[in-house]
Amino acid sequence: MKTEFVTPFMVAATDVLKTEVQAEITRGELTVRKVATTAQEVTIMVGVTGDVAGAVFYGMANKTACQIVSVMLGQRLPVFDEIVESGIAELGNVITGRASMGLEKAGYSCRLTPPTIISGQGVIISTLEINQLVIPIKTQYGDIEIGVALREAQS
Repeated sequence: MKTEFVTPFMVAATDVLKTEVQAEITRGELTVRKVATTAQEVTIMVGVTGDVAGAVFYGMANKTACQIVSVMLGQRLPVFDEIVESGIAELGNVITGRASMGLEKAGYSCRLTPPTIISGQGVIISTLEINQLVIPIKTQYGDIEIGVALREAQS
């Protein structure tokens, strides 16, 4: 996978999390996930089409999602419900939107699908044999995994 496909997501996630929830961020080692299953309790999936094709995944524990959305909305939300689901989906959408601007600057025009929420670990998601490059992020709210499964679109 090309570096210019991954870097915009690292930069966007850092910027958005620092701005929206004042997150203190530590990035872990990048890994490759060849298995097409979710590894976290909740995963936000955003599809990417255009010059770049595939999907981006934001996985985290339910508790992490609740804590992040609680800070975003300024109220305590201890249970993963529709409000938390909507808020965390929007966060994934904002990060991916900001990253898509980085892809555009690198010369890759792309469009995004609306975010999809996937609940549960071990859910099978086909990324059309595109391996995911996983970017682990640690915050004071919990860990987040960003899985970038993108490739240049076939002409």
